[in-house]
Amino acid sequence: MSVVIPPIVSVDDHVVEPPDLWLRWLPEKYRDLAPRVVPLSWEYGPGLKQPFRPAASGPETDFWVYGDIVQGITTGMASAGLPGVRIDSSPIRFDDMRPGCYDSKARVEDNTVNGVERCVCFPTFPRFAGQIFLWGKDKAVDLACVKAYNDWMIEEWCGDSGGRLIPLCIIPLWDPVAAANEVQRNAARGARAVAFTELPASLDLPSIHDADGYWDPFFRACSETSTALCIHIGSSSTMANSSADAPLGVRIAGSALNPQLSLIDWLLSGQLVKHPNLKIAYSECQIGWMPYILERVDSIWRRGYKLSEIPAIITEPPSSYLAGRVYGCFFEDDFGLLSRYSIGVEQITFESDYPHQDSTWPNTKGYAEVAMADLPPDEIHKICRGNAIELFDLPLQLS
Repeated sequence: MSVVIPPIVSVDDHVVEPPDLWLRWLPEKYRDLAPRVVPLSWEYGPGLKQPFRPAASGPETDFWVYGDIVQGITTGMASAGLPGVRIDSSPIRFDDMRPGCYDSKARVEDNTVNGVERCVCFPTFPRFAGQIFLWGKDKAVDLACVKAYNDWMIEEWCGDSGGRLIPLCIIPLWDPVAAANEVQRNAARGARAVAFTELPASLDLPSIHDADGYWDPFFRACSETSTALCIHIGSSSTMANSSADAPLGVRIAGSALNPQLSLIDWLLSGQLVKHPNLKIAYSECQIGWMPYILERVDSIWRRGYKLSEIPAIITEPPSSYLAGRVYGCFFEDDFGLLSRYSIGVEQITFESDYPHQDSTWPNTKGYAEVAMADLPPDEIHKICRGNAIELFDLPLQLS
């Protein structure tokens, strides 16, 4: 008998922001400074974070321009519907993207084809934790851009989707009090998810171990409103690498290394004790690595060595704070499913990663049917939708 996959709630998809987002949603006084899309000639260049850059002449593509930030979109970030031979590090224009990348109605249609009932979408131009606005030069404009993004996310991208698109907001990373205010503002409108960085110190921000409690106002607001912190690989704007000359595949294969450090941070920081309702969701990180991390932090805690400097507030094995609080997410991880009891079935969620190069779209349901063929129906339900509904405080069924 074939396995029955319920309608999927994806904990990690992505939106490519429409070119006029900030031109329409920013207050009028800031619109001359708004992020905008312009056509520019481009060329490949060595030693770049992005393998292509604006040039005096050559083929044209669409670039986001915000102050002195100029950023294109690679085919890998908007690969849905493209043949595999086209998915590389070259730029892509909006006209060449599948409409589901940036149009909410088209996205819902693409989700339906894929067996996805609801999804959470991370940003593209602002980066996965909104760090583009951390790097802006005028913090009043940057804050306005953050708020404009959230207004668009809640009212337009998700607004008339009938609950099919789940709001995921961003925060002003440079101001934890303003971040807390933004969480409260959006929670009042029903948003229960906010993007956060895997490793704040990599963005030259205080870590979550900060002795002065830099992040406390933000974490407290999330805890009080049951707003989940959604942490995506690459949200620290860094990726672990073995060497400068290693092929990109090395970094892609090691993309879960930063989340491992992040989870260790959270389990050994005491933050999950200080903020008892705080929930964390790791996206596009896979889950097969989690059992070892849980075993290792518990071993360090049990030994009780003073040199480990574990906060006294952690009075139980660190892994015990995982249940109902920390969720892993996978798009293709057969080993992780085999290890599910060492993680906790209730802490595992699923994703389609649309429209990225790793996405299983339009075969996400088909992958699940094969990968979960030996799982009991109740576990399949939890992994494919039930745990995500619990995580984001969603209605059990769409009306």
